[in-house]
Amino acid sequence: MERITILVADDHTIVRQGLRALLAAESELEVIGEVGDGRVAVEAVKELHPEVVIMDIALPGLNGIDAARQIASLSDPPRVIMLSMYTDLEHVVHSLRAGASGYVRKEDADVELVAAVRTGRPESPFLSPSFDRRLIEEHLRKAEARVGQREEYEPLTPREREVLQLVAEGRPNKQIAAMLEIAVRTVEAHRASIMRKLNLTSQAGLVRYAVRKGIVPPDE
Repeated sequence: MERITILVADDHTIVRQGLRALLAAESELEVIGEVGDGRVAVEAVKELHPEVVIMDIALPGLNGIDAARQIASLSDPPRVIMLSMYTDLEHVVHSLRAGASGYVRKEDADVELVAAVRTGRPESPFLSPSFDRRLIEEHLRKAEARVGQREEYEPLTPREREVLQLVAEGRPNKQIAAMLEIAVRTVEAHRASIMRKLNLTSQAGLVRYAVRKGIVPPDE
Protein backbone atom coordinates (compact mmCIF):
# COMPACT_ATOMS: atom_id res chain seq x y z
CA MET A 1 0.00 0.00 0.00
CA GLU A 2 1.35 3.42 -0.97
CA ARG A 3 2.25 5.64 1.97
CA ILE A 4 0.73 9.06 2.60
CA THR A 5 3.39 11.49 3.82
CA ILE A 6 2.30 14.06 6.41
CA LEU A 7 3.56 17.32 7.91
CA VAL A 8 2.12 18.24 11.32
CA ALA A 9 1.84 21.95 12.21
CA ASP A 10 0.83 22.74 15.80
CA ASP A 11 2.49 25.04 18.31
CA HIS A 12 2.17 22.60 21.23
CA THR A 13 4.83 19.89 21.42
CA ILE A 14 2.60 17.51 23.33
CA VAL A 15 -0.11 17.80 20.66
CA ARG A 16 2.40 17.09 17.89
CA GLN A 17 3.65 14.06 19.78
CA GLY A 18 0.10 12.80 20.28
CA LEU A 19 -0.73 13.26 16.59
CA ARG A 20 2.46 11.49 15.55
CA ALA A 21 1.56 8.52 17.78
CA LEU A 22 -2.02 8.45 16.46
CA LEU A 23 -0.92 8.50 12.83
CA ALA A 24 1.92 6.01 13.36
CA ALA A 25 -0.68 3.38 14.24
CA GLU A 26 -1.77 3.39 10.58
CA SER A 27 0.70 1.54 8.38
CA GLU A 28 0.11 3.69 5.29
CA LEU A 29 0.56 7.05 7.08
CA GLU A 30 4.02 8.53 7.63
CA VAL A 31 4.80 11.76 9.48
CA ILE A 32 7.87 13.23 7.78
CA GLY A 33 8.03 16.49 9.71
CA GLU A 34 6.52 18.65 12.42
CA VAL A 35 6.62 22.40 13.00
CA GLY A 36 5.19 24.86 15.51
CA ASP A 37 4.92 28.02 13.40
CA GLY A 38 2.75 28.81 10.39
CA ARG A 39 5.48 30.61 8.47
CA VAL A 40 7.84 27.68 9.06
CA ALA A 41 5.08 25.31 7.90
CA VAL A 42 4.95 26.98 4.49
CA GLU A 43 8.73 26.66 4.12
CA ALA A 44 8.63 23.03 5.31
CA VAL A 45 6.08 22.20 2.61
CA LYS A 46 8.45 23.59 -0.02
CA GLU A 47 11.34 21.54 1.37
CA LEU A 48 9.68 18.24 2.33
CA HIS A 49 6.83 18.02 -0.22
CA PRO A 50 4.33 16.21 2.02
CA GLU A 51 1.10 14.93 0.55
CA VAL A 52 -0.94 16.17 3.53
CA VAL A 53 -0.49 18.95 6.08
CA ILE A 54 -2.35 18.73 9.38
CA MET A 55 -2.66 22.37 10.40
CA ASP A 56 -3.78 24.11 13.57
CA ILE A 57 -5.36 27.53 13.10
CA ALA A 58 -3.84 29.28 16.13
CA LEU A 59 -0.21 29.21 14.96
CA PRO A 60 2.34 31.92 15.79
CA GLY A 61 4.03 33.85 13.01
CA LEU A 62 1.34 33.05 10.46
CA ASN A 63 -2.06 31.62 11.39
CA GLY A 64 -3.19 28.34 9.88
CA ILE A 65 -5.76 29.86 7.54
CA ASP A 66 -3.28 32.25 5.94
CA ALA A 67 -0.65 29.50 5.87
CA ALA A 68 -3.15 27.23 4.10
CA ARG A 69 -3.83 30.01 1.59
CA GLN A 70 -0.11 30.37 0.85
CA ILE A 71 0.31 26.61 0.56
CA ALA A 72 -2.62 26.38 -1.85
CA SER A 73 -0.90 28.89 -4.13
CA LEU A 74 2.16 26.65 -4.57
CA SER A 75 2.60 24.46 -7.61
CA ASP A 76 1.32 20.93 -6.85
CA PRO A 77 0.26 21.83 -3.29
CA PRO A 78 -0.44 19.21 -0.60
CA ARG A 79 -3.88 18.73 0.89
CA VAL A 80 -4.38 20.68 4.12
CA ILE A 81 -6.51 19.30 6.94
CA MET A 82 -7.37 21.91 9.56
CA LEU A 83 -7.35 20.56 13.12
CA SER A 84 -8.66 23.21 15.49
CA MET A 85 -10.34 23.97 18.76
CA TYR A 86 -12.47 26.55 16.91
CA THR A 87 -15.89 25.14 16.06
CA ASP A 88 -17.70 28.24 14.77
CA LEU A 89 -18.98 28.50 11.23
CA GLU A 90 -16.73 31.46 10.37
CA HIS A 91 -13.50 29.55 10.94
CA VAL A 92 -14.70 26.53 9.02
CA VAL A 93 -15.80 28.62 6.03
CA HIS A 94 -12.63 30.73 5.97
CA SER A 95 -10.52 27.56 6.13
CA LEU A 96 -12.31 25.92 3.22
CA ARG A 97 -12.15 29.13 1.17
CA ALA A 98 -8.39 29.20 1.84
CA GLY A 99 -8.14 25.80 0.17
CA ALA A 100 -8.37 23.36 3.08
CA SER A 101 -9.37 19.78 2.23
CA GLY A 102 -10.99 19.14 5.58
CA TYR A 103 -11.79 20.53 9.02
CA VAL A 104 -11.66 18.39 12.17
CA ARG A 105 -12.32 19.47 15.74
CA LYS A 106 -9.36 18.75 18.02
CA GLU A 107 -11.59 16.92 20.46
CA ASP A 108 -12.59 14.54 17.65
CA ALA A 109 -9.08 13.89 16.33
CA ASP A 110 -8.81 10.40 17.78
CA VAL A 111 -11.78 9.13 15.77
CA GLU A 112 -11.89 11.42 12.71
CA LEU A 113 -8.41 12.62 11.79
CA VAL A 114 -7.23 9.47 10.04
CA ALA A 115 -10.37 9.42 7.88
CA ALA A 116 -9.84 13.10 7.04
CA VAL A 117 -6.25 12.44 5.96
CA ARG A 118 -7.31 9.53 3.78
CA THR A 119 -10.36 11.07 2.12
CA GLY A 120 -10.34 14.89 2.40
CA ARG A 121 -10.12 16.69 -0.94
CA PRO A 122 -10.65 20.38 -1.84
CA GLU A 123 -13.55 19.43 -4.08
CA SER A 124 -15.10 17.23 -1.38
CA PRO A 125 -13.73 18.33 2.01
CA PHE A 126 -13.95 16.12 5.08
CA LEU A 127 -15.93 17.75 7.88
CA SER A 128 -16.48 16.53 11.42
CA PRO A 129 -19.99 15.00 11.54
CA SER A 130 -20.91 17.49 14.25
CA PHE A 131 -20.79 20.29 11.65
CA ASP A 132 -23.85 21.10 9.58
CA ARG A 133 -22.50 20.43 6.08
CA ARG A 134 -25.51 21.93 4.32
CA LEU A 135 -25.18 25.17 6.29
CA ILE A 136 -21.47 25.37 5.55
CA GLU A 137 -22.01 24.71 1.85
CA GLU A 138 -24.69 27.40 1.77
CA HIS A 139 -22.32 29.94 3.31
CA LEU A 140 -19.60 28.94 0.84
CA ARG A 141 -21.97 29.49 -2.09
CA LYS A 142 -22.99 32.89 -0.74
CA ALA A 143 -19.36 33.89 -0.22
CA GLU A 144 -18.47 32.93 -3.79
CA ALA A 145 -21.48 34.86 -5.11
CA ARG A 146 -20.52 38.12 -3.40
CA VAL A 147 -18.70 39.62 -6.36
CA GLY A 148 -17.15 42.96 -5.41
CA GLN A 149 -18.27 42.70 -1.81
CA ARG A 150 -15.94 42.13 1.12
CA GLU A 151 -16.32 40.55 4.51
CA GLU A 152 -14.82 42.36 7.46
CA TYR A 153 -11.49 40.50 7.34
CA GLU A 154 -11.16 40.41 3.58
CA PRO A 155 -10.40 44.09 2.82
CA LEU A 156 -6.86 43.38 4.00
CA THR A 157 -4.23 42.32 1.52
CA PRO A 158 -2.29 39.10 2.23
CA ARG A 159 0.66 41.18 3.45
CA GLU A 160 -1.57 43.25 5.71
CA ARG A 161 -2.97 40.05 7.22
CA GLU A 162 0.58 38.95 8.00
CA VAL A 163 1.40 42.30 9.59
CA LEU A 164 -1.88 42.26 11.55
CA GLN A 165 -1.01 38.95 13.18
CA LEU A 166 2.57 39.91 14.01
CA VAL A 167 1.45 43.23 15.52
CA ALA A 168 -1.23 41.42 17.56
CA GLU A 169 1.46 39.04 18.83
CA GLY A 170 3.24 42.07 20.24
CA ARG A 171 6.21 42.08 17.89
CA PRO A 172 7.92 45.47 17.35
CA ASN A 173 8.03 47.04 13.89
CA LYS A 174 11.74 46.36 13.48
CA GLN A 175 11.28 42.64 14.11
CA ILE A 176 8.27 42.48 11.77
CA ALA A 177 10.30 44.21 9.06
CA ALA A 178 13.11 41.67 9.46
CA MET A 179 10.71 38.71 9.40
CA LEU A 180 8.92 39.90 6.27
CA GLU A 181 12.06 41.33 4.66
CA ILE A 182 10.54 44.77 4.18
CA ALA A 183 11.42 48.27 5.42
CA VAL A 184 10.26 49.50 8.83
CA ARG A 185 8.47 52.37 7.08
CA THR A 186 6.57 49.81 5.02
CA VAL A 187 5.48 48.05 8.20
CA GLU A 188 4.28 51.36 9.60
CA ALA A 189 2.33 52.03 6.39
CA HIS A 190 0.71 48.61 6.58
CA ARG A 191 -0.25 49.18 10.22
CA ALA A 192 -1.88 52.49 9.36
CA SER A 193 -3.75 50.90 6.46
CA ILE A 194 -4.98 48.04 8.68
CA MET A 195 -6.27 50.44 11.33
CA ARG A 196 -8.07 52.50 8.69
CA LYS A 197 -9.62 49.56 6.84
CA LEU A 198 -10.84 47.89 10.03
CA ASN A 199 -11.93 51.18 11.62
CA LEU A 200 -9.69 50.65 14.65
CA THR A 201 -8.21 53.41 16.78
CA SER A 202 -5.78 51.68 19.16
CA GLN A 203 -3.34 48.80 19.56
CA ALA A 204 -5.67 47.27 22.16
CA GLY A 205 -8.52 47.34 19.66
CA LEU A 206 -6.34 45.65 17.06
CA VAL A 207 -5.44 42.87 19.50
CA ARG A 208 -9.07 42.37 20.52
CA TYR A 209 -10.01 42.12 16.86
CA ALA A 210 -7.27 39.55 16.20
CA VAL A 211 -8.40 37.45 19.17
CA ARG A 212 -12.06 37.67 18.16
CA LYS A 213 -11.21 36.52 14.65
CA GLY A 214 -9.02 33.67 15.90
CA ILE A 215 -5.92 35.19 14.30
CA VAL A 216 -4.15 34.89 17.66
CA PRO A 217 -5.32 32.84 20.66
CA PRO A 218 -6.80 34.64 23.71
CA ASP A 219 -3.69 34.14 25.81
CA GLU A 220 -1.39 35.97 23.37
